[in-house]
Amino acid sequence: MKKEITFAAAAEVTAQIHRWQDWLRYERRYSPHTVAAYSRDLAMFLTFFEQRLNRLPELADLRTAEVRLFRAFLSFRAAKAIEKTSIARELSTIKNFFGWLSKQKIVENTALSVISPPRRAKILPRAVEVDQAAEVLDVAADFNKKEWQGRRDTAVLTLLYGCGLRISEALSLNIEDLGDNDFLRILGKGNKERLVPLLPAVRAAIQSYLELCPYRARKGDPLFFGARGDRLSPRMVQRSLEKIRKYLGLADTLTPHALRHSFATHLLAAGTNLRAIQELLGHASLTTTQRYTDVQIETLHKEYRHAHPLEKDGQS
Repeated sequence: MKKEITFAAAAEVTAQIHRWQDWLRYERRYSPHTVAAYSRDLAMFLTFFEQRLNRLPELADLRTAEVRLFRAFLSFRAAKAIEKTSIARELSTIKNFFGWLSKQKIVENTALSVISPPRRAKILPRAVEVDQAAEVLDVAADFNKKEWQGRRDTAVLTLLYGCGLRISEALSLNIEDLGDNDFLRILGKGNKERLVPLLPAVRAAIQSYLELCPYRARKGDPLFFGARGDRLSPRMVQRSLEKIRKYLGLADTLTPHALRHSFATHLLAAGTNLRAIQELLGHASLTTTQRYTDVQIETLHKEYRHAHPLEKDGQS
């Protein structure tokens, strides 16, 4: 049984946190995992705030919190060698909560508006974590004025992560390619065909988009439409991901291809045969697919250093 998250805050603040959590669950439709992650981030900040005040923070304290408090929290987290992406995510959570309080006319505080996330060093393209992939899909629909476009973006990103498609492959699909079976027939590089399993979650995301799409596609029409009724362009998907990664505080390496990369990396971590991953990705050579084993070795090394008793003794 999972331990319930507690908040170092006065009862009046905790009551608003519970309302905020319900808003994330039922209006934003975030997954239980994402709500829990956001809650943990906020709990860490409130614990820090409590220690600064020497008492439980009240709504009045949230209202009068100054820029230096938020900067002190970021510095506190950085001093613990927390990754910059994690710190940026925590700041995003705090801004989300304070933004909700402002919309509800409960607390107005503009101090956070001048706080920027920590600069992240440029790194080579890499897979996102499983948790981060879930968060990306949870918030994908939040950056369009029209609901059908939000559902479209969710469907495209779910397809990339759920089926490991290249962005060009996903956007070249026509309505008849969807079919009624559990597979997608993909025409990849070099006109090489492959069959990719269509997970129920992927089909559900696409169906949710099609139900609201104002353009009724006929045979030969694109599966994914742009705002003007033409085929959705890769640049529009890239722009959506730029907004998402900025909102979640994720690295600049979160691109459409990173979701395909994540698909393969996560399958390998779950024990999927490398040859099967090669077929799913449409790689002509197994050598290309073998790079994912390097990712796994790097991850294992990081986890080993973090968990081994000798390493822990050295940190104490």
